[in-house]
Amino acid sequence: MSPDPPGSLAWEANDGLLPAIVQDADTRQVRMLGWMSRESLAATLASRRVTFWSRSRGRLWTKGESSGNYLELVAVEPDCDGDALLVLARPLGPTCHLGRPSCFAAAPGSFLAELDALVERRHRDPPAGSYCARLFAAGPRAIAQKVGEEAVETALAAVAQDDDALLGEAADLLFHLQVLLRSRGLSLAAVEAVLSRRQASEPEPSRPATSSQPPEAAGA
Repeated sequence: MSPDPPGSLAWEANDGLLPAIVQDADTRQVRMLGWMSRESLAATLASRRVTFWSRSRGRLWTKGESSGNYLELVAVEPDCDGDALLVLARPLGPTCHLGRPSCFAAAPGSFLAELDALVERRHRDPPAGSYCARLFAAGPRAIAQKVGEEAVETALAAVAQDDDALLGEAADLLFHLQVLLRSRGLSLAAVEAVLSRRQASEPEPSRPATSSQPPEAAGA
């Protein structure tokens, strides 16, 4: 979005400031609430690092400027009334000053997205002794073979009607699929985007004919 879309942001509602809710772009966990001015929004869009207006300091404040725990901007969207902003970002460390991921202690997130982020970190900086690191070292071909094995075991558990085994094998399959995707520079979010596009492109199902329609109108 542009710094000030004409007629879309109600800057006058709070003395030139808008509440900005920061959400993790991958896990969807709510990270924090801050205030943005026209200037801080423009700085955020220009630097791609989330920047607020600090009411206590009376100046622009980039989250992470002292700790290094920046919020890398993904997108900014106004709400329906234009008097609040949703900021999607990728956090580079804890967001809360208490060292927690979120300023809201009980803020939920997506476990699969959190796991995907962990797999990405293992790929980028593989620790010694990590199972993920061993998989990545083996390469995509070996990981693909492991995915195939887990898929067969998942199918066999389903055929055997063993629900506990099915859940366990499905978990193994999802994990190894995440590793395979990451080995190719892809993510679970990219798969979700494909599914979302497919759903959006599907035509609406035709409505069944009502009893008031003559047979020819219903295609009979």
